[in-house]
Amino acid sequence: MKNKTAFISGGSRGIGKAIAIKLAEHGANVVIAAKTADPHPKLEGTIYTAAAEIEKAGGKALPLVVDIRSEEMVQSAIDETVKKFGGIDILVNNASAISLTNTLYTPMKKYDLMHSINVRGTYMVSKYCIPHLIKGNNPHILTLSPPLKLKPEWFGAHLAYTMSKYGMSMTVLGLAEEFRKKNVAANALWPQTAIATAAVKFALGGDAMMQQSRTVQIMADAAFAILSRDSSQCSGNFFIDEEVLRAEGVTDFDQYAVNSSLPLIKDLFIE
Repeated sequence: MKNKTAFISGGSRGIGKAIAIKLAEHGANVVIAAKTADPHPKLEGTIYTAAAEIEKAGGKALPLVVDIRSEEMVQSAIDETVKKFGGIDILVNNASAISLTNTLYTPMKKYDLMHSINVRGTYMVSKYCIPHLIKGNNPHILTLSPPLKLKPEWFGAHLAYTMSKYGMSMTVLGLAEEFRKKNVAANALWPQTAIATAAVKFALGGDAMMQQSRTVQIMADAAFAILSRDSSQCSGNFFIDEEVLRAEGVTDFDQYAVNSSLPLIKDLFIE
């Protein structure tokens, strides 16, 4: 990863920041492209505090205020990345919006938010990064989205959110095939269990669910393993964090538990 450049959407906190720090520990340049420039009253971290942690870990950081719904902001951020670091080798599509509401209780404003960030944002950031990735060193696109298994239960429970996350996964499938001959890998990564993030605390199950979750480190370690693989041989996969790490020889998963004395809760879209 030394001197490689990774562009991470929504990486000011949570899983995105954990992946950024993991890459930085191995000498990567990391761009944090997120909206949080000022402290949030409930959520920890900004793009600037994330950048400080990245540099403390050993990497170089470029914090950029980016709303991935804005084509101009995305293009400008990518141009600034290439100007500073000379190119892009890794894209992590981490930014996402969530609302686990059923059809009658999903305002169209919330529907539009999830689809503009999750689907359109993932597609657009990928689109503008790909010309640089094609010229990159072992180029990878890693999208945090679930396996494409069309189980009615996931659609019935929260249709709008499921459509948006599966839209991200369809982007993975399409990009993998479209750019296979260019050796640009496109893969998805999803957690086996709930991960202790702001989404779990505020949108899902609160502090109780946080205690039955794993830390963000398991996703960072799994992402690092995927991004280290040969891009010409590893594309179009829908990876699960635990399966990736088992293949890497990891056997101790208690290290990732927030509270190893409690049973873990499976994540959404996991059978």
